[in-house]
Amino acid sequence: MVIVLIGYMGSGKSSVGRKLAEMHSMTFVDMDDFIEEKEGKKIREIFADKGEIYFRKAESRYLEDLMKNSDNMVIALGGGTPCYGNNMEYIQQSTDKVVYLRASIEELTARLKEEKEHRPLIKHLSDTELEEFIRKHLFERNFFYLKAPYSVLVDGRPVETIADEITSRVV
Repeated sequence: MVIVLIGYMGSGKSSVGRKLAEMHSMTFVDMDDFIEEKEGKKIREIFADKGEIYFRKAESRYLEDLMKNSDNMVIALGGGTPCYGNNMEYIQQSTDKVVYLRASIEELTARLKEEKEHRPLIKHLSDTELEEFIRKHLFERNFFYLKAPYSVLVDGRPVETIADEITSRVV
């Protein structure tokens, strides 16, 4: 069984994924960590050195490698992973256990204000610009996120509760 978690940055994919994997004795893979390991650089360094286009192509290649060799695994994708190339179609062909962790713009803004320094796409934005950026980005990305057969609201909910809901609906 392979469970793939998708959603906007800051929606809790890594935290929920770790908990879900722990609950079911599965392997957990954070896609960003996987890419960093393969590239030998942090995501922000890849963006700075080679640009977003290089990153997105590499991300697609690593996604295919990971999905081909995965079993009994929970994979937390990067926020943009399902939105580029044919990634979402490839994910859906590989597993029917795809869960969109849905968060409101207000929740995402509050969470991401605290993490801006570690996120290359938003580190340059003021707090006011951040909300507008999230609003626009989420509008563009929802087309892909909403293709997931499962959707779970995460606003104000503990990781354990979210993982329990995913278990009851997907596992």
